[in-house]
Amino acid sequence: MPEKILKIIEEELKEVKEKYADPRRTKVYKQKLGEYSDEDLIANEPCLITLTKTGYIKRLPLGTYKSQRRGGKGITGMTTKEEDEVDKIITSKTHDNLLIFTDKGKVFSIRTWEINESSRISKGQAIVNLINIDQGEQIQSILSLPTNKEEMEYKYLIMATRKGLIKKTSLKNFDRIRSSGLIALKLTAGDELCWVKPSKGDDHVILITNQGKSIRFKETDARPMGRDTQGVRGILLKNNDYVVDVEVFPQSVAQPEDKRLKIFRDILVITEKGLGKRTDIAQYPVQKRGGMGVKAAHVTQKTGNICMAQLVDQNIDEAVITSKKGQVIKLPLKNIPRLKRDTQGVILMRFSKALDCVACSTCLVKNEAAEEKN
Repeated sequence: MPEKILKIIEEELKEVKEKYADPRRTKVYKQKLGEYSDEDLIANEPCLITLTKTGYIKRLPLGTYKSQRRGGKGITGMTTKEEDEVDKIITSKTHDNLLIFTDKGKVFSIRTWEINESSRISKGQAIVNLINIDQGEQIQSILSLPTNKEEMEYKYLIMATRKGLIKKTSLKNFDRIRSSGLIALKLTAGDELCWVKPSKGDDHVILITNQGKSIRFKETDARPMGRDTQGVRGILLKNNDYVVDVEVFPQSVAQPEDKRLKIFRDILVITEKGLGKRTDIAQYPVQKRGGMGVKAAHVTQKTGNICMAQLVDQNIDEAVITSKKGQVIKLPLKNIPRLKRDTQGVILMRFSKALDCVACSTCLVKNEAAEEKN
């Protein structure tokens, strides 16, 4: 009797297999209990990381935001408090390492998957629950680096302070970072870490200041240093001047086979009173670091000082400029003329309120899919 029951069960299971069988979706590993981590249970997928100015961070799937036509209103990307706003947004993979740098010169490390995946409109979680930053400490830069060293094209990190000091440090020095963080840069009194950029070892660096000075030099002019060091002078500042932007870029770029494609690299400069221009990077001479540099713009009372500078290329579509009193303008990059270094620029934005001025600006990368739809 038991043999007949087992025979019936066997035949029924074979029928189920013929009807519903599909390839196994899980993997079975032979190993001891406890020899796997949470990471082994998480797929290595691309994602977006957003951080607000008051320190709320969240992780979103890359497909959360769909391509739309240029110039639309978009969709709600995050629920924030009235006094809060989105400060940084980067792409990453769930298995990547995130290096988080603060204005006090400290660096923290977390894995991307440790950030809770949230819905599109959620506020996210407070970053103080993930890293031990001090009260009043501000996050200045977030870098996403693959755990597989073979996938990494960068070798060093270039750090720059508001007072014009720079430091080059090997990425190997950031392999193991304790939960309380490590000192990435030793700061002098009154200075703060503002920029951290990855480099390949033979790139060029350009610093642009508030009062219209700039200096471009080879990355090799700065020798690699350890973490707990102060760095070296990148540019000599005078009259309470300070750095407003630092860019790290290759010495040259490969030219496309299709000669109809326009390849360019310009420095976009915008002043406090709404004037701006683009200048070919070739017009910035290569010098030795530590000097006073050359003019990035002709700064006058009419223009105001430089408040924003950024390296732009053919992949940039538009520039968005915001004033201190909330006025916003978005204009195509092609509408901003290319002029020489020692020029004032043209009017990009007129202010509707007295005593208003440019607060900040950013550039939007072209969305090729959206362009095809247009």
